[in-house]
Amino acid sequence: MTTAGKDVLVLHNINNITEGANGTGGNGTDSEDLLLQATDGNFYGANLGGGIANEGGLYQLTSTDAFSGFLFGSLNPPTDGTQPSGPLLQHTNGTIFGTANSNGPSGADGTFFSLNIGASPFIKLVTPVYAGKEETQVGILGQGFDGASVVKFGGTAATTTELTGTTFIMATVPAGAITGKVTVTTGSTTLSTSATYKITPTLKTFTPSSGPVGTSVTITGTGLEQTTKVTIDKIVASFMVDSDSQITVTVPPGAGTGKIIVITKGGSASSSASFTVN
Repeated sequence: MTTAGKDVLVLHNINNITEGANGTGGNGTDSEDLLLQATDGNFYGANLGGGIANEGGLYQLTSTDAFSGFLFGSLNPPTDGTQPSGPLLQHTNGTIFGTANSNGPSGADGTFFSLNIGASPFIKLVTPVYAGKEETQVGILGQGFDGASVVKFGGTAATTTELTGTTFIMATVPAGAITGKVTVTTGSTTLSTSATYKITPTLKTFTPSSGPVGTSVTITGTGLEQTTKVTIDKIVASFMVDSDSQITVTVPPGAGTGKIIVITKGGSASSSASFTVN
């Protein structure tokens, strides 16, 4: 379905008898009807009912829209429980965890279960948005961390880290960081995020504040190393990257008085004041 809610395409009609029923499990609340996209790129869900004796089961939906009903079989009632419900969660060791509502070794009490999908260990950031400016503090979940662990943002090492136990690091996005994966290297082991972390730019100052077409304008800020486009009054200008904290722009023909906008691989930043073309 598109973001406008149109062009709905049915990927698969779930078969009650062989594939279960009742969506992804849960009782219909937002928190329990979510599919889990694991780091192997596939989506996983739980059918609360249907299947053998209405026991439900787990399923997989690949990124190429292939549905595997009961890919791992219906849960075994005496040991694994039945009627699994969401949300499923993936540990940073790669394993998926979930709950079953009924049965198990203690009768109808249900179970906690784990599912090994063969995914490699990874790290996950404690933030809903994988983007931030330089000097932003980022919490990192993983395993096997120690005092010698090295955190990098797009290949640039963080200069400030704080370790809690072996599973959590608080790191500060360093100056010069570029958009890319976040990694933690401990000894010979390097763990990475599955998603890219974007370094968003800032635009602090520009000088001079006015001038005719052709004027060279120096812009300072952060996260400017990966600048891909600069506009003045919405007109594209030529530029040169001097450093991560400075770029030089030439006022383009056709530009009038207006804001300066810098666009990078991690986002965009606009000047608070307008550049005056005279």
